[in-house]
Amino acid sequence: MSQSRLDSSQGGAKPVIKRREAISSDVSLFSNIHPVLRTVYLNRGLSSDDQLDRTLKKLPSYQSLSGITRAVDLIKQAIINNKKIVIVADFDADGATSCTVAMRGLRLLGAQQVDFVVPDRFKFGYGLTPEIVDVALALKPELIITVDNGISSVEGVSYARSNGCQVVVTDHHLPPKVLPEADAIVNPQLIGDQFPSKALAGVGVIFYVLLAVRASLQKDGYFNQQAAPNLANLLDIVALGTVADVVPMDETNRKLVHQGLLRIQNNKCVPGIQALLRIAKREPERVVASDLGFSIGPRLNAAGRLDDMSLGIQCLLTDDEQEANRIAEQLDALNIERRAIEDDMKLDAFKILSSFKTDNTSQQWGVCLYDEYWHQGVIGILASRIKEKLNRPVIAFAKAGDNEIKGSARSIPGLHIRDVLDDIASRQPQLLKKFGGHAMAAGMSLALDDFDLFCEEFDQAVKIRLDSVEPENVFLVDGEIADADINLNLAEILRQGGPWGQNFPEPIFEGVFNVKNARIVGQKHVKLELETQSNKRKIEAIYFNPDNPDGLIGLATVRLVYQLDVNHYMGRSRVQLMVRYLEPV
Repeated sequence: MSQSRLDSSQGGAKPVIKRREAISSDVSLFSNIHPVLRTVYLNRGLSSDDQLDRTLKKLPSYQSLSGITRAVDLIKQAIINNKKIVIVADFDADGATSCTVAMRGLRLLGAQQVDFVVPDRFKFGYGLTPEIVDVALALKPELIITVDNGISSVEGVSYARSNGCQVVVTDHHLPPKVLPEADAIVNPQLIGDQFPSKALAGVGVIFYVLLAVRASLQKDGYFNQQAAPNLANLLDIVALGTVADVVPMDETNRKLVHQGLLRIQNNKCVPGIQALLRIAKREPERVVASDLGFSIGPRLNAAGRLDDMSLGIQCLLTDDEQEANRIAEQLDALNIERRAIEDDMKLDAFKILSSFKTDNTSQQWGVCLYDEYWHQGVIGILASRIKEKLNRPVIAFAKAGDNEIKGSARSIPGLHIRDVLDDIASRQPQLLKKFGGHAMAAGMSLALDDFDLFCEEFDQAVKIRLDSVEPENVFLVDGEIADADINLNLAEILRQGGPWGQNFPEPIFEGVFNVKNARIVGQKHVKLELETQSNKRKIEAIYFNPDNPDGLIGLATVRLVYQLDVNHYMGRSRVQLMVRYLEPV
């Protein structure tokens, strides 16, 4: 059974190329850096040299996090009194890294009895449910700490406390109208919270909680004459979770990620990250944020998508290199399997879209897809892929029970998907069984019988939120680069100018080039040999996964939207263009 709610005549509209506009025109800003990178920074809204500081000196204090004092007291007493602590994690990369940071950090701070559980997404679903509380209670905890979940777990928190367990919720997802009655909640998204960064990932929140616990223990003289443990040693894991969760790369997250990358580049990271880099063929000393997002994150996520995220957590927890390598190989195999499943599901999705009748002339604003054979663990990736193609918010659903389906939503810039679901829940209170998430991604469950009604409600809610203005498929570029500046030096400068990420995107440029040669590689990618217009210099380029590779062969002159990249192979580095969009001139 496959269903879709989309007029298939949509999608594939020619993208619009627009140049970013700088917020500041102050010519004295960033005067000591390459003018192209200076333009990039101005285009991303930076307005002072202090914003380029990536050290930890001016990291915002934990003191402005609401709930932090109570959370610290509970955790500190658990450490001092040798209470059993159980971490309950989410089953994605942010959850896995949050759990690892909590486990390693609490042990560094002196906790003797720390364990973790992570829900199997297929058995328990998301969050601190009563069912996963029962699993945790088997470990006889006196304190449960949630990481990257819990803010919506009203029933689970109540059940845990009724069984004599204290509960500290640490989360970064948007809070519901009714909060769980936990002993303490730390979440920068809470109404009235004064913490300056609302963009922390779950791993960032628990890292901050540990900083506060350490400061309190230190104040009490807990460490005696010894130096307090250096929690910066956890930043390689914090960086991985922050990048993998695609949270906005604001000033605070850029500091955390940059410092974590420095640890990785200097081979001071945990064996699990080293093993995952090795299997992904990434050299640690050259790692940047995109390597964590596109090479390491998916391998870690594959455990939670197809199997059990405990495997990913064990990879990051172990200090044994051989064990780390063994687990990394298992994660890589799961990721290969995940890609194959994803490819099959994408084919299914495009068949659904192409077979849908095109005589419906009404505009479809939000896209819902369902197939009873789709894999629950991969629908989020599928929604993301379809969203990229159609430039519409997309929800992909999979079967979760006899009359229950689970959906994973991905949104477009300017549309807060969690707010859309709130709108639906307000109009149709019985429609959504569960939902939660943040601006760009969310999850939900509903009855299969309600799928058609939900599609209609989603479509209308999106239309209202967009004010009936059709979203443009826009490439925001940082301008053109002079032919003489398209070189390895600038490519390295831009590569190291981040960390780049959500809301602080990698620099992209436009330009016109002559095509000297083009060929298809790996069956679905196009390798190009280009020539600059003015000085006739040869430049290599690669275009991954274009819609119609055959149609790009034989073009004479092209306009590109591209990233300037470094192709590092066999110890040799060359400049290369990573093509994001191509059109004939």
